[in-house]
Amino acid sequence: MLRTVLLVCTALVPALVLAQAGSSLTPRVQIDTSQGSFVVELDTVRAPLSAENFLRYVRDGYYDGTLFHRVIAGFVVQGGGFSTDLTPRQPRAPIPNESGNGLSNRRGTLGLARTESPHSGAAQFYVNLADNAGLDPLPSRWGFAVFGRVVSGMETVDRIAYLPTASLPAIGPDVPLQPVLLQRAFVLDAATPVPAEQPPAVEPPVPPAAEGASEPPPETDGRP
Repeated sequence: MLRTVLLVCTALVPALVLAQAGSSLTPRVQIDTSQGSFVVELDTVRAPLSAENFLRYVRDGYYDGTLFHRVIAGFVVQGGGFSTDLTPRQPRAPIPNESGNGLSNRRGTLGLARTESPHSGAAQFYVNLADNAGLDPLPSRWGFAVFGRVVSGMETVDRIAYLPTASLPAIGPDVPLQPVLLQRAFVLDAATPVPAEQPPAVEPPVPPAAEGASEPPPETDGRP
């Protein structure tokens, strides 16, 4: 069983709106954290619903002041669902699963977290720390939708990945002992110089417990 990722709370709120005509097909978002910054590029062509969903949360300031609450070295870094006092933030309505868009859960890609229910992804997101093919869809099951990739600052994500973690009753396992704050997320406009893309970082070794994993575990009371 793949040590999973990606269990989040769901909510029933209005459906999301598609991106406005004329906007960039590959918008970039800078994420400032207490461990440094990184930039993600969104794929609005292959994952239009997921990308615009993420952009709307960014523009609304929803992610500002949240935590990266789930960190598993060699697997994923996950955030976007809990405030600094460990209370869950209320997301909008979940969106349809776009995991069949041809984008794979490879190292450095950005995906939409969800519960065991395939169409439950809302606000929480994750960055893959390794090539996690077990999160991709199969003919027999839904996968986890990729909608972007890290184009600058992957070293920041790796720094977060190796922080010591523990289990907290309010959230669950794999919570960083040193809180990792998502201070601010904002869209980089056309006038902002785009950071140069970095060469692919050497992939960190996968912990033995993650080897041979294949699919996500069942939902546990909606907790990550």
